[in-house]
Parts: sequence; structure tokens; C-alpha cells
Amino acid sequence: MDLVIWTLAMMLALVVGLFVLLVSGGNIAQNLGLGTQITFVRYLRSKVLRTKHKEDAGLVIQDVQFDGVPVRVYQPRSAAAGKRRGILFFHGGGWVFGSIDDYEHLCWYIAKETGSVVVSVEYRLAPEHRYPTQFEDCLNATLHFLKTAEDYGVDSSRIVVSGDSAGGNLTAAVCLRITAMEESSDLPALCAQVLIYPALQMVDFNLPSYQQNQYVPLLFRTRMVFFVLQYLNGDMSLGEDVLSGQHLPVELKNNYRKWIKADLIPSEFQVRGHKPNLVLTHDDDVYDLVKPSLEPTFSPLLASDAAIGRLPPAYILTCEFDVLRDDGLLFKKRLEDKGVPVSWYHVQDGFHGIISFFDNGYLTFPSGKQAVDNIVSFLKDI
Repeated sequence: MDLVIWTLAMMLALVVGLFVLLVSGGNIAQNLGLGTQITFVRYLRSKVLRTKHKEDAGLVIQDVQFDGVPVRVYQPRSAAAGKRRGILFFHGGGWVFGSIDDYEHLCWYIAKETGSVVVSVEYRLAPEHRYPTQFEDCLNATLHFLKTAEDYGVDSSRIVVSGDSAGGNLTAAVCLRITAMEESSDLPALCAQVLIYPALQMVDFNLPSYQQNQYVPLLFRTRMVFFVLQYLNGDMSLGEDVLSGQHLPVELKNNYRKWIKADLIPSEFQVRGHKPNLVLTHDDDVYDLVKPSLEPTFSPLLASDAAIGRLPPAYILTCEFDVLRDDGLLFKKRLEDKGVPVSWYHVQDGFHGIISFFDNGYLTFPSGKQAVDNIVSFLKDI
């Protein structure tokens, strides 16, 4: 047991070191005039975090476009008894980083293990493109797949939308929009949504998980604010107001407390401590700049009860040592309260980004492999 703990500690130390390298290296490169921090981190991520899968004759992999959006399609070669399940995947990376190349091994594994057609979507990124571009790219790719599923041997009634982190946000947002469209169109209903440690709101960055895990790699509390602002409008001067909770009027935050507050989170997730954040003022100018973040397609946790009740069955994965843990728990509660079936998997020793380390050589974490295999098990039952 001691050897296992020591091994995991050393592996986590490597991850922390990698995280520091990504952030500090980006700052150094920018100061030296070698490019922006974001450009440098994108390059380093592609060299360090990307895992190439083994060549497999069992899959046909092709890059195509769905309504102008680049996608990578993973399609089993073997004959199927009937039409296959289809899975759309939106990658994570804070709407700023990530690509279909970074997630190639994961999508290959899911396609191979579940016998599904997997479509990985290359949506455009911030800061080059702001909200709602990322959402619209994912929505358009999904609509195209729903309409052309049979061309890929997919049963249009067995299409799943999935994503991790920012991709989990986009998953929930796309499901909200499509379920709203279903009543007035001939679109097939989505089969399920898979949300892997999703980011779902910009109202409160002082929930228990944000306070407990604010300095835990790979996603610091301040870094999450950086990402949401990059996605929203790129105005980093708003960061302190957003962190402190002064970006929204008090009466508006009180209204959202029916959905977003620490008291709604199970007590076992508060034992590591939580200090209530009482804010009685706000800045009108800041509020005007962040208003779009209150749209359900930006913050799915703020969708109406009626919209939540229309959503397809959900799978939600959370990690104990993740600032986004409570976003997932609160969304789980909202879905269950409206009668939407939820399958929940909590990675007790997991941190944000754990599925990227499910099969990554010396950076492979057992809990990452267990998490991915749990996702695969859920998908197989659909």
C-alpha cells in the first residue's frame, strides 16, 4: 500500500511539474517576445499531453466537415447487427486550448470499446473567437449529424452528446438548445448527455469546491476565471470582481440561490471546509459586461425548470479535487429534481483533467482509466 501511495504521489508531482512548466513557460515566452502565452501553451500541450493511439485496422478514421465545422469521425469497420450508436464529443481546454488531435486517443478508445461511431468536433477557440462561436460550432455539427446519421450507419435515435470540462459546458448548452427545438422540428430526440467535470456557471466562484481546491492542479480557481472571461469577452480586468462576487447585483444572485448555493451540496462534500462569501455591493459597469454569461447557453445551470426537465438522461462525472466538482453536483440535483434520470460517477481521488491521463505512459493514473472505463460502460448500455 505504501508503495502504491508513493507511486501516485510521484505521478502527481510530475503532473504538477508539467502544469508549472506550461504556465511559467508561457509567461517567459511572452516576455521574450516569442509569442503569446496562449500560443506557447497550445504548442507545449500538443507535444507533451498528446497520446498517439496504436494503428488499428478495425477503425476508419477520417477528417470531414459538418456544416462547415471540422470534425474527425471514428467508424468501426466490422459489420454490425443493426445501426450503431453515435457519439459526439466536444473536447475540453477552457474554450481556449484543446483540439481533436489532443483527444484522438480517447475518442479512438471509446469508438473501439463501445463499437460506436464517434464524432470529435474541432470548434473554434478563444481568444480568436468569443462566445457564442464555440457553442454555435458544436450546435451546427450536432444538427448535421442528427440529420445525416444514417450516412454513417448510425441510428438517429441513439445519438449521445458528450464532452469534458469546457466541452461538458458545450454539451449541456447544445442539449438545451436542441431539446427546445425538438417540439417545432422533425429532429430526432437526443439519447443521452455525458458531462465530464463540466463548467456550468459564472455566478459563484466561492462554492465549497472552489474554496477547497483553489490551488489544486490542473485547474486553479483563478485560472477558471481566466478561461470563462476569455470565452466571454476577453476582458481580464473583470477578474477580481468575478472572483469576489461583485459582478452581479445582489438581488439577482439571491434569485439564483434557488439553484446555486452551498446548502444544496451534500454535506459530505463540505467537510473539508467552506466559508460563506457575503457580498452586498456590485459594479454596474462590470455587470453590463458580463450579462451574456447569464444566458443558459453560457451557464446551463441557469436554465429554466421547464428547459431542464426536457433534457435527455445524463451521465455526470465529478472529481473530489476539482474546482468544478460542485457545478456537476448542482446540475445533478437540478436534473433529478425535474425527473431526468442521472447516472453519477465520483472519482474520490481524482483531479480536474483526469481522463487525459487514462493511458498516457508514465503519466497514466489508475483512477483515470477507471473513470474512462466507467464512461464506456454507461455508453454500452445505451
